[in-house]
Amino acid sequence: MAAKNAKNTRLASRPSFAKVQEQIDLPDLLSLQTESFDWLIGGPAWREKEGNKAKTGLDEVFEEISPIEDSANSSQDPKMGLVFGEPILYDPTYTPDECKTKGKSYTQPLYIKAEFTNYLTGEIKSQTVFMGDFPVMTEKGTFIINGTERVVVSQLVRSPGVYFSVSTNTTGNLDVRNNKAQIIPSRGSYLEFLTEWVRDDRKPIARFGQPIVQVQVDRKTKVSATIFLKALGFSKEEIIAEFSDIEKAVGAAAPTWKYDLDLIANTLAYDESKVFANPVLTKEDALRELYRKVRGEQAGSEVAAAWLNSTYFESKRYNLAKVGRHKLNRKLGIEEPLEVNTLTRSDVIGTLKYLLLFDQSIANQSSLSNARMEFPVKMNGKSVKIAVSADDIDDFSNRRIRSVGELIQNQVRIGLSRMERVVRERMSTQDIEAITPQTLINLRPVVSAIKEFFGASQLSQFMDQNNPLAGLAHKRRLSALGPGGIARERAQMEVRDVHPSHYGRMCPVETPEGPNIGLIGSLTAYARINAFGFIETPYLKVTNGKVSGKIEYLDAAAEDGKAIAGADTPLNEDKTFANKKVFARFRGDVVEVDKEDVDFVDVSPRQLASVSTSLIPFLEHDDSSRALMGANMQRQAVPLVRSEAPLVGTGMERTAAFDSGALVVAEAGGVIEEVAADLIVIKQENGRKKEYKLRKFDRSNQGTAINQQPLVSVGQAVVEGEVLADGPSTDSGELALGKNLLVAFMPWEGHNFEDAIILSQNLVKEDTLSSIHIEEYEVDARDTKLGKEEITADLPNVSMEALAQLDENGIIRIGAEVRPGDILVGKVTPKGETELSAEERLLRAIFNEKSREVRDTSLKVPHGEGGTVIGVKVFDVEAGDEELGAGINQRVVVHIAQRRKITEGDKLAGRHGNKGVISKILPIEDMPFMEDGTPVDVILNPLGIPGRMNFGQILETHLGWIAKQGWKVEGVAKWADAIVKEMREGKPGTKVATPIFDGASKDEIIGLLDSTLPNRDGQRLVDSTGKAKLFDGRSGEPFPAPVSVGYMYILKLHHLVDDKIHARSTGPYSMITQQPLGGKAQFGGQRFGEMEVWALQAYGAAHTLQELLTIKSDDITGRVRTYEAIVKGDNIQAPGIPESFRVLAKEMQSLALNVEVLNAEGVAVQMRDDDFEFDRAAEELGINLSRNENLSVDNEFTGF
Repeated sequence: MAAKNAKNTRLASRPSFAKVQEQIDLPDLLSLQTESFDWLIGGPAWREKEGNKAKTGLDEVFEEISPIEDSANSSQDPKMGLVFGEPILYDPTYTPDECKTKGKSYTQPLYIKAEFTNYLTGEIKSQTVFMGDFPVMTEKGTFIINGTERVVVSQLVRSPGVYFSVSTNTTGNLDVRNNKAQIIPSRGSYLEFLTEWVRDDRKPIARFGQPIVQVQVDRKTKVSATIFLKALGFSKEEIIAEFSDIEKAVGAAAPTWKYDLDLIANTLAYDESKVFANPVLTKEDALRELYRKVRGEQAGSEVAAAWLNSTYFESKRYNLAKVGRHKLNRKLGIEEPLEVNTLTRSDVIGTLKYLLLFDQSIANQSSLSNARMEFPVKMNGKSVKIAVSADDIDDFSNRRIRSVGELIQNQVRIGLSRMERVVRERMSTQDIEAITPQTLINLRPVVSAIKEFFGASQLSQFMDQNNPLAGLAHKRRLSALGPGGIARERAQMEVRDVHPSHYGRMCPVETPEGPNIGLIGSLTAYARINAFGFIETPYLKVTNGKVSGKIEYLDAAAEDGKAIAGADTPLNEDKTFANKKVFARFRGDVVEVDKEDVDFVDVSPRQLASVSTSLIPFLEHDDSSRALMGANMQRQAVPLVRSEAPLVGTGMERTAAFDSGALVVAEAGGVIEEVAADLIVIKQENGRKKEYKLRKFDRSNQGTAINQQPLVSVGQAVVEGEVLADGPSTDSGELALGKNLLVAFMPWEGHNFEDAIILSQNLVKEDTLSSIHIEEYEVDARDTKLGKEEITADLPNVSMEALAQLDENGIIRIGAEVRPGDILVGKVTPKGETELSAEERLLRAIFNEKSREVRDTSLKVPHGEGGTVIGVKVFDVEAGDEELGAGINQRVVVHIAQRRKITEGDKLAGRHGNKGVISKILPIEDMPFMEDGTPVDVILNPLGIPGRMNFGQILETHLGWIAKQGWKVEGVAKWADAIVKEMREGKPGTKVATPIFDGASKDEIIGLLDSTLPNRDGQRLVDSTGKAKLFDGRSGEPFPAPVSVGYMYILKLHHLVDDKIHARSTGPYSMITQQPLGGKAQFGGQRFGEMEVWALQAYGAAHTLQELLTIKSDDITGRVRTYEAIVKGDNIQAPGIPESFRVLAKEMQSLALNVEVLNAEGVAVQMRDDDFEFDRAAEELGINLSRNENLSVDNEFTGF
């Protein structure tokens, strides 16, 4: 807790324009991941909170499967059983850093106490059995699998429970309306009750002849609902008695409604009608009829009862989970314990009562199905009031989060159910006297299920480590995709859309732009997940019109029916509302209510936004789609060589950096004893020394550099939670994704047309926007059929110059500058050998097999890559390193770093969705300059703003200028009334915070522009409109009109031109079409497609077109001859026949069409130079390929 407090007290270093005082600190932003995993394994923090008797996720799943008995058939008594006890996790074998270096998974050995009982003798055998290595979460909320960091994304799924809906479908020429109740379990068969009517006309459909209530078991054939009730053991009299209060309830709640018929009486009458050969009267009749209809076969009542019991009333087959039970209790007004995870008779009765009232509600006010009428009914003998309405499946009261712990638990459950089958099989085959738990348990199904999840699941993802914000946002992501979720192709607009219940729970802004829009979201900054998996958001309780300091967390269901005012609602000093009427949110609408009717107040104006969205200053002035791009592009910013925190922030920067895990933070107070580039040593208050190792130029998953730099000095006293070292994209403990650059909004010779950006050469020279990128290359020396591969500097036919940078083992030296094609690791592979002569054998003996045939398979720098070698790791099995994999003897990993300066073609962006590509880098002397000679850094096109409606960037630019210059508010100004005392003056370079929805106003910015400190000549270069007089750097003449100038925070995005630029002369070809491959990764060519061909045809460029379609593409012999001619300096020969034409000819021949190619003289052209090879092969195989003139066309190709 002290660490949290330390973090929050240090926020004061950035003065804020906020008017609303937040009553609650931001929670730990990684708690979504860490708390869920703690519940799964019973971590110390979870144990402290829940107590020692609480069940962990692993406890639950092992308890569910126990006991495993030899007989699954309940008619036979089991002879033996296997019971699982408490799971035990031991300490991990390796540290996270060792796992990354060695390519291992960060795991803990999982053991389970198992007891085997021989029921015949009563003998019990106990053993602790190894169940495999269990992946464990790091402190930063990630998993390390095979040396790479992965994140398990939380899944948004439909919650188990009971749902009521109205749907319309067409049956024949009738529009049929279904009023339906669905009981959806966490695991097991659906149970649905429904009434069917001809739409807008209270008539039954012809299938039953009268209106009845039906039931659908497991989505099979529909049956009368009272047959189902009778099968559960209700008699006709009991059914009538249970539903006798429906008419009274309708009369009490809605006296004006017309109660036209008793559906239950109708359904009972239907059971005894002539539809059935024998009326369905007893429980046995009902069981047989239900089984016949659902299963499609006859069975006795005992078999049917066992089937019905296992379908809905056995926890191994059917499980509502605690959340499903909670939802049923809340919806139906019943009070079953949360541990009851199967259906009960009262659930079925309650659901049917609700459906009958729902049906009446629809019949009497069809347009008001969400009216939430309250009906007094009896549930389980108790009088309760139930509010009846249709359910909105997109509401967050009906969607819950399956976070990492639950997802892994489900996977363990799958593995254990597979293992259960193996255990039963072994019980039936092994001698009962010799059986022990160890001989029964096969851990492979459990291990493979866990591996399958982490390696192949859609929800286990390669961590986005582009910058600290990218990693943090990845861990807080919510996905509706994945197993048990929504398929992207079938997702309707309603699922993707923003819903009122998302407020304060899921960010309405941050979501992908592509096909996943609305299906992937981000948790808001203040939200948390409750025990049932529903997202809760905090509110301040209002009592009698006064805002108390009491914080209450509400999920979407608890929020229903509450009037909630905004955080910026004006209050008096005594915390009462300043106005009689207050705007509040009520059931998805904004309404004006009396101040006494307000129930809650938001805790913060930024409550509805995610971390990324909260980092956009003046978000309230940006169009939502541009804000979406701004939130997403911040995650694409690459860490720069020198990070710089924004002049204009939102106050979220420190929290985001702290919780991202990029910083090194003091675990306890003390005094700094030693500081080095890669180590900080603190002498703690208890006298012990604590070492903090810093990461130096590590490679992230995206190839960016992770480098930590100390912020403290020897002798400095630090407190718990203080930042000791900055990481990538952080500056003094704050998130720093870009640079504060001087921008001017003006056109410049058309070079910034269409969002193009003009930069000053000074930014290149000063390495302002330079970044470091690290690539990893690895090579293995394996055992082959012909012998061992060898890593060596003794390479055949390689010049000494090419080997100059290698050491005696053939490995590149650290610090070497390498270019494409340079050898990194020398390796030779044995060739296939022929029979050796006596002389060769003698040479072999003399030169110790040096003369044997090998080929060079060295690791070389790929095309387009290069840089400085910064690290080499060698793993050798013979030297005692651990197993590298089957047949691998040695592995060498080389890291190469590049410093990439900003260049034309790189992509830059602001935080408001204002992105562009650099079109020109101008010399500093050509850039426009201000009156004091200061040249601007960036020229942006002003036309990029009005249409995009992201005016936040203009306000940021003005406030950036104010912060850079410093300001002082003198006298009494009306615009400055809301500005706090410490904000009335600021030194040059003061970093300010303007929180979203509570930031600096337009009047404050205009006033502050007038209050900026003058320069050393006493001038204010920018006026109160934010504009300055600029001069053309080329001529020195002033521009005709003032230009908006200020400081904007600019990010360099990961879309770098160095990764995209590509050229090819010759290269690989497709095996099938013989055309060049596509894409930089394949060293492919630029496709000249169908539409490009049309363009050349339109111009009549026949020779250019022929060249493109033949020798530059798939004329196999022609391209070889052309290359030869270019090398020798000869004229290029005429093109031949392209392979695509040959493929066409062969396809036509496969359709039994005899195709011949004739030249201008009408003579047949030989299609392939090596056609004689086919003829020779055919002759050897005894196949006659010549045309038989005597055969008809129909049987021509059968004459073999």
